[in-house]
Amino acid sequence: QVQLVEPGGGSVQAGGSLRLSCAASGYTYNSNCMGWFRQAPGKEREGVALIYTGGSNTYYSDSVKGRFTISQDNAKNTLYLQMNSLKPEDTAMYYCAARVYLTAVLTGQCTPELGFDSWGQGTQVTVSS
Repeated sequence: QVQLVEPGGGSVQAGGSLRLSCAASGYTYNSNCMGWFRQAPGKEREGVALIYTGGSNTYYSDSVKGRFTISQDNAKNTLYLQMNSLKPEDTAMYYCAARVYLTAVLTGQCTPELGFDSWGQGTQVTVSS
């Protein structure tokens, strides 16, 4: 059974930092895409940071580029999201996501539109002004 577990999250003041982690289990950590999505109340889900697990290619949305960094520890099957210079508009539920059953992305280029079939339970990030 695929599990994506996201401890972390929390509350921070604007300008602060948080680090999210996502521990993956129940499947072979393969050459596909994983990443972080977020959804704020009343807004659509947004893919903010993705990584190709078979290499190092990354994707960032314009809203977080230069402030967030996605990384992975393949030995631990764990994904991380370092969030710096946080803004109140970063407040949202953050979800870890993975392509587990979908076809491997042979190009190594991950984008939110590719589709993700496995999701974590989400962790709340709140940034106060």
